[in-house]
Amino acid sequence: MGVFGELIAAQASAHGTGLESITVVGRQTNLVGDAISASEGVVGQEEIKIRPLLRTGEVLELVPGLVATQHSGTGKANQYFLRGFNLDHGTDFATFIDGMPVNMRTHGHGQGYTDLNFLIPETVSQLAYKKGAYYADVGDFSGAGSAEITTVNSVEHGTIEGTVGEDSFARLLVMNSVEFAGGETLFALESNRSDGPWTDIDEDLEKINVLAKHTIPLSQGQISVAFMGYDNSWNSADQIPLRAVEQNLISDLGSIDTSVGGESSRYSINTNWQFGHWQGSAYFIDSDLNLWSNFTLFLEDEINGDQFEQVDDRTIYGGRLNYLAEGYLSGRTMTNRFGTELRVDDIDEVGLYQTRQRQRLGVVRNDTVKESSVGLFWENRIAWTEKFRSVVSVRHDYYDFDVDDQVGINANNVDLSTNSGSTDDNLTSVKGNLIYTFDNEWETYLSAGQGFHSNDARGTTIRIDPSSGNAVDSVDPLVRSEGYEIGVRGFISNRINTSLALWTLDLDSELLFVGDAGNTEASRSSERKGIELTAYYYINDQWSVDIEYAYTDSEFSDSAPEGNEIPGTVEEVFQAGINANFDGGWYGSLRLRYFGERPLTEDGSVTSDASTLMNLRVGYDANNWSVKADVLNVTDSDDHDIDYFYESRLPGEASGQGTEDIHFHVLEPRTLRVSAAYKF
Repeated sequence: MGVFGELIAAQASAHGTGLESITVVGRQTNLVGDAISASEGVVGQEEIKIRPLLRTGEVLELVPGLVATQHSGTGKANQYFLRGFNLDHGTDFATFIDGMPVNMRTHGHGQGYTDLNFLIPETVSQLAYKKGAYYADVGDFSGAGSAEITTVNSVEHGTIEGTVGEDSFARLLVMNSVEFAGGETLFALESNRSDGPWTDIDEDLEKINVLAKHTIPLSQGQISVAFMGYDNSWNSADQIPLRAVEQNLISDLGSIDTSVGGESSRYSINTNWQFGHWQGSAYFIDSDLNLWSNFTLFLEDEINGDQFEQVDDRTIYGGRLNYLAEGYLSGRTMTNRFGTELRVDDIDEVGLYQTRQRQRLGVVRNDTVKESSVGLFWENRIAWTEKFRSVVSVRHDYYDFDVDDQVGINANNVDLSTNSGSTDDNLTSVKGNLIYTFDNEWETYLSAGQGFHSNDARGTTIRIDPSSGNAVDSVDPLVRSEGYEIGVRGFISNRINTSLALWTLDLDSELLFVGDAGNTEASRSSERKGIELTAYYYINDQWSVDIEYAYTDSEFSDSAPEGNEIPGTVEEVFQAGINANFDGGWYGSLRLRYFGERPLTEDGSVTSDASTLMNLRVGYDANNWSVKADVLNVTDSDDHDIDYFYESRLPGEASGQGTEDIHFHVLEPRTLRVSAAYKF
């Protein structure tokens, strides 16, 4: 098959349907000769297993330079940061699980909403990440990059694991696989509850996850069918004003509005199949979210407060199909890959309500939306010599938006009927990579590519602001990004895996978080440039060390009186870990994450502080049982998980006016969790 065919197979495996069986051992895999950029890689289950996690969404921190934080309840999607982006809950970073998109378009809480709470970490086989927009098979939300998570088809033994911890934390995991109906059936169940460390609320988290997956081998591939189920409810300790803590009104673990929180569910059926050079997937997802928040407290309504409910009720269906053609060009190895993708978001309700104590007082906006997209791509790979190869691709995406207002005159006495409408847009993206392989240990890359993110469908047809009634301009349906990268990768003596990337990215329009609305809005064009360094050193069979550093310079492209800083953009991220895995069964990992300061205003006059977090896991594996202990936030740091700067009003403050202030969510205090598992 050759190096080139192996590359295609490895990438196909990262999409859950490999052209041939490939054993992935994560960062100990030598990608020299396979990768097409310096900023892509794979992570295996062994690396996930050893890492202490406070929240499921932190699985994405296995992507070098990515930080996952939280500004609200545990049941809500994480806040993500990468390459100078405050990705909010996922915009500009595409995430997939077994071929299913996780990012939610035109979502009630934010464009690209990426909630990973339905994922059971122990079921992850591998995570393949690709930063930048240089890859043909990634379309929407691709500016900063993407991650494809693949679940296991089977396990060597069954497991029952129980975990207990402080703040009434309890978790039960049951997982096993059996031979059935000519294949292998995997099932996993996770139950999780916690009250959290907060002083004014019990988080009362109640989460259930189920995965059932059946895989059948074929003569030239395999087919799998899977069901995922997720249901969750929680109370939130939301972001709070700094002045409330400084005035001793509450502690940094306190809340002003103690009635916010959420309910969420997700159910899906998906199939992945591969036969020869064909591979495809299809999925059907049913997703619901009711989320209550209160960011500005009593700024707009001094009697009832500013609590609001965001609603999202949708089904998503679609799939993708790829064909790989192998051949030669003037005696040179060549492959052409052709692919198509279809996705339909059929949204029964995406709404915003004024509430008090989770009771609706009035509707601000309520729409039904149907958003459909079709993507086509062609990718060509040619090995010009034994050392030099190229990857060139073209992608075309077409989007159709249909928005239907369900309110008419809303609670603010604004007639929203004119916000109904339909529009469409299309975009062609060109991508290219040149790769030169020095030897079996070193390789260098030059990459360039165009990507895009879609905007909220409601913004593409809007005419009237639902709050003020003022006329507003609609936004572009699809927003272009262009990126460039030069990098080098080394895999030295099977012990050191390292990469260095210098990159730049221009974006036609930012999406920025708006505190008083609890959502994002399109803003000015921007430009970013940065450097990323990774080094994984496997000292011997027992010890390894990993270091990841990312520096980014971000600013708006145009000059404006308010300033050119992009609020929420992180400049420096540093992560490091020391890991041990002994023959006697003992293992452990100590990890450090440094999350640099960020500007919170466009003029840079207000910034967040940096935060440093350390987590520890120690475990012991025996033949039929195992134990482990996690110490999360080892140093008991009271740094902030996230910061915003906007106007709010506390109870008792001067009527008719608000105060601009930092609003933050503190790191959860040091906590201990202990797990015991029985293998059968």
